[in-house]
Amino acid sequence: MLAIFLGALDQTIVAVSLPAISAQFQDLALLAWVISGYMVAMTVATPVYGKLGDLYGRRAMILFGMGLFTLASLLCGFAQSMEQLVLARVLQGMGAGGLVSVSQAIIGDVVPPRERGRYQGYFSSMYAAASVVGPVLGGYMTEFLSWRWVFWVNLPLGVLGWLYIRRTLAGLHTPQRRAVVDYPGVGMLVVGLTSLLMAITLVGQGQAWNSIALLALWATALAMLVLFAWHEARFREPLLPLRLFNNRSAVLCWCTVFITAFQAISLTVMVPLRYQTVLGSGADSAALHMLPLAMGLPLGAFFGGRHTARSGRFKPVILAGAALMPLAVAGLAATPPQATWLSALFMILTGAAAGMQFPTSLVGAQNAAHPTDMGVSTSTTNLFRSLGGAVGVACMSALLLGLLQLAHFGASQPLALGEGGNPLLDALGAADGDTRQALREQLQVIFRHLFLASAAVSLLGLAAAAALPNNTLRGRS
Repeated sequence: MLAIFLGALDQTIVAVSLPAISAQFQDLALLAWVISGYMVAMTVATPVYGKLGDLYGRRAMILFGMGLFTLASLLCGFAQSMEQLVLARVLQGMGAGGLVSVSQAIIGDVVPPRERGRYQGYFSSMYAAASVVGPVLGGYMTEFLSWRWVFWVNLPLGVLGWLYIRRTLAGLHTPQRRAVVDYPGVGMLVVGLTSLLMAITLVGQGQAWNSIALLALWATALAMLVLFAWHEARFREPLLPLRLFNNRSAVLCWCTVFITAFQAISLTVMVPLRYQTVLGSGADSAALHMLPLAMGLPLGAFFGGRHTARSGRFKPVILAGAALMPLAVAGLAATPPQATWLSALFMILTGAAAGMQFPTSLVGAQNAAHPTDMGVSTSTTNLFRSLGGAVGVACMSALLLGLLQLAHFGASQPLALGEGGNPLLDALGAADGDTRQALREQLQVIFRHLFLASAAVSLLGLAAAAALPNNTLRGRS
C-alpha cells in the first residue's frame, strides 16, 4: 500500500508546484513534460516490470523499483535546470512503474482471486488518498518551504518502505528456472509505447494532428507495435504473451479499465479547470472540489470488493459501476458548478462507479490468467489503465480546444495538465467585469457539452461490461 501511495502521490503532488518551478528555471517549453515525462515513463515501464517479476521474482523487482524511485526523487530535488528535472522525472516514473504493477501482482501471489477484491479496494483507497493529499501537501510545501521538498518528501518514505519490503517479503517465492529475457521485445515495446504516448500528449497540448513531428511519432508507434506483435508470436519467452489476448474475459476487463481510467483521470483535470474558469476559484480550492471523487473511489472499491468476495463473481460489480458511470457524469454535466452540494453528490457517484470497476477488473484479469502469467496480466491491466488516462486527458483537452474555437472564445494555445501560463485563465484575467462574466457563462455551456461527450464515451465501458462472461472466481468459497 505504501508503494502504491508513493507512485500515485507523485502524479498529483507536483502539479501545484509547477508555477514555482517555471519561475525559477524560466522555461515554459519543457514545463508540461515534468508531468508528462513521469506518466510516459511509468506507463512504458509497467509491462516490463510485470514480465521481469514473473521471471526473476517480484521481491527483487519491487525493491529495484522502490530504490530507483527514491534515488530519482533525490535527483529531482537537486535539479539545476529544467532539462535535469525532466530527466530525473523520467527516471522517477520508471521506478514508479514497478511500485504500482509489482505490488498488485504480489497480492495476486498470496491472496486467492475470490478474496482479492477487498485488498484491491485498499489499494484504491491509496489512489484516493494521494489525489487529496497530493495537491494540498504540494501547495503548502511550495508556499512555505520550496518546490524541492515536493520531491524530497519521498526520501524518508522510500527508504523506510524499501527496508520494510526487504524484510517482510523475504519468504516470497522466487522462480528457480533459467530466465530468458526478451530484450528485442523490450526495445520494440518501449519505443512503440513511448512514441504513442508522446503523440497523445502532444495532441492534448494542442499540437496539429497533421504536423510532421506527430506524423513521425504515429508512424513510429504503429511500426514498432506491429513489429512487436510479430516478434512476440515467435519468441520462446515473450514479454507480453499474445495468448492472453485470446481470453475474452481478460480483454473485456482491460477494455473496462481503459474506459474507466479515461473518465476518472480526465475528470481530475477538467473539473478543477471548470471551477477555476467558471467560478474564478484558486488552484488550491479548485483541487479541493475533487475531494468527493476521492471519497467515492474507496467506497465503491470497498463495497464492490465485499460483494465480489461474497458472491464469487466479478461481472455484477463491474456492470453496476459501468451503468452508474454515464448517469453520474451526465448528472455532473447538467449541474452548474455553483450548485456545490449537488455537484459533490454526482462526483461521489462517479468515484464510486470507478471504484467498483478498477479493482474488480484487475481481479477478473488475474483470474483469467495462468499463475505463471500473473505478473504480466497485472501489468497489462495497469498498462491499459495508464493508456486510458493518457488518452482521456488528451482527447478531453483537444475537445475543449475545439469547443472553444467553435464558440470563438479565442483560445489558440494548449490546455493541459501542468502547463504554466494557461491562456484560458489569462484571457479571463485580462477581461473586465462584464466581459469576464459573459465569458464565464459561455464556459459553463462549453464544459456542459464536454462532460456530456465524456458520458457518451462511458457507454463503451458499459457495452464491454455487459459482454463479460459471468465467470466464478477461483479460491475458497
